[in-house]
Amino acid sequence: MPDRRHFLAATAGSLLCPDLSYAGPLSGKIKIGVKYHMIIEPKLTVAEKFTMLKEVGLEGSEIKTDEKIDHTEVEKAIESTGVPVHGIVNAGKPEIIPAIEMARRFNCESVLIFAAEDPKISYDKNFALWQERVRTALPMAEKHGVHLCVENVRATFLKTAEGMARFLDSFDSPFIHSYFDLGNTITWTEQPAEHWAKILGKRIYKLDIKDRGHPEFGEAKLKREGAVGTDGGEVHWERVRKHLVDNSFSGWATAEVKGGDRKRLAGIAGWMRDVLDIDTA
Repeated sequence: MPDRRHFLAATAGSLLCPDLSYAGPLSGKIKIGVKYHMIIEPKLTVAEKFTMLKEVGLEGSEIKTDEKIDHTEVEKAIESTGVPVHGIVNAGKPEIIPAIEMARRFNCESVLIFAAEDPKISYDKNFALWQERVRTALPMAEKHGVHLCVENVRATFLKTAEGMARFLDSFDSPFIHSYFDLGNTITWTEQPAEHWAKILGKRIYKLDIKDRGHPEFGEAKLKREGAVGTDGGEVHWERVRKHLVDNSFSGWATAEVKGGDRKRLAGIAGWMRDVLDIDTA
């Protein structure tokens, strides 16, 4: 697999030059983006930031519900640049409907949530509590075509792929999915990313891309002892990709790593194309 990160680094003066020499089986099926808060270019307007994303090979962004940003400026930026906000990040907030309303405003297709654990109650009570919260929001989500995507994170009680699958299946709705965070599976659970990818299968609607053990796009000092990845970090990307291909995955992959300026974001875009084995040009 070609190393596009080195290609981009070698052409830092011209960030519009993708490597067209190779395209893996997920090419054309995955769009790549970053979380909005990762764009650290304080002198740029919202529209200029969106334009820059396009210029460095990124196709969209996600915005948190509590992002300190002018929503009117976001709407104008989407319209003027054609760069979408594909999702809203609601995290572990118990109220989901405000995030759905925000998603409607920006014409987003999804809301990211996670079922935050209340350590004072049992697993079964946590399960039932979050079922109720999601079911309360589900009619509005279905009405407006907004998909609710549950992420695997440290703060959730859903710490196994099997438990996550059971939770998602309990709704029997085409608007409830997995927001699969590959890096979190290694950092916060005992199951490797490829196991989660296999078990969750077609439940996966979107991907969060991170690898905490990676020397450049993670924190090498956090690498779990014994973890063997394929990119110098912890995630075994080849195995994960195989399951994504087997389950015909198609959708957004959003980086969730340390952000930065134009050069850093271009590097992130190249790294994502490497580990996903795609070409987005």
